Amino acid sequence: MFKKRSQEKELLDQEEIPEQDLFRNLRELDFINHWLGGYKISFSGLKNIIKPGHHYNFVDIGCGGGDTLKRIKKWRMKHAYLLDLYGVDLKPVCVRYAMSNPENNGITFICDDYKNMKKHIEKIDIIHACLFCHHLSETELIELIKFSVYNNAILLINDLERNPIAYYSIKILTRLFSRSYLVKNDAPLSVLRGFRKKEWVDILQKSGASRYTVSNKWAFRHQIIIHGNES
Repeated sequence: MFKKRSQEKELLDQEEIPEQDLFRNLRELDFINHWLGGYKISFSGLKNIIKPGHHYNFVDIGCGGGDTLKRIKKWRMKHAYLLDLYGVDLKPVCVRYAMSNPENNGITFICDDYKNMKKHIEKIDIIHACLFCHHLSETELIELIKFSVYNNAILLINDLERNPIAYYSIKILTRLFSRSYLVKNDAPLSVLRGFRKKEWVDILQKSGASRYTVSNKWAFRHQIIIHGNES
């Protein structure tokens, strides 16, 4: 089961999900990501990217309900970093949820495919993908990496490692504590759809990226930082 990556689609990737079910899913995922330390991986990556006094347009793709951006906004204020924050998601219901949260005031949300970002944002400095890449096929991942390199943006990826300990741990935790059928189904499946470090390196080489780091992080995560041609 763990040797090869699962191709089964998550329930969250379906077109029609009742709004109240989706909202519960988003709230629980934010809680899980926070308490398992997932957001810290993005923060540490940004510390390696950001230069004090420099201004950046930061775009979170597959932003969901904006919870990652909400936490990056607080982190930005704490450290006085110059980040303009944008969230991009294909699902209108996710964008509505994000925009309805007062904690997201000052963040710009866009309902569109990330490939159309240049229509909305003139200069993209940092593209952030947190728990987004395991939803993509290998071909789609290569397209994303090529997009970031072509636009001279830094791509910061924070995603799951396919690992049996991670799988069984999250399966037990969600069975005990989650009230969301989406979380109970998708959280373990997300692990099965994750990549191993060797697979990430292979994908990066296929994409033609030349400047990147792939790091193992706490709680069976990977942090990947890919630099554009001029970044």
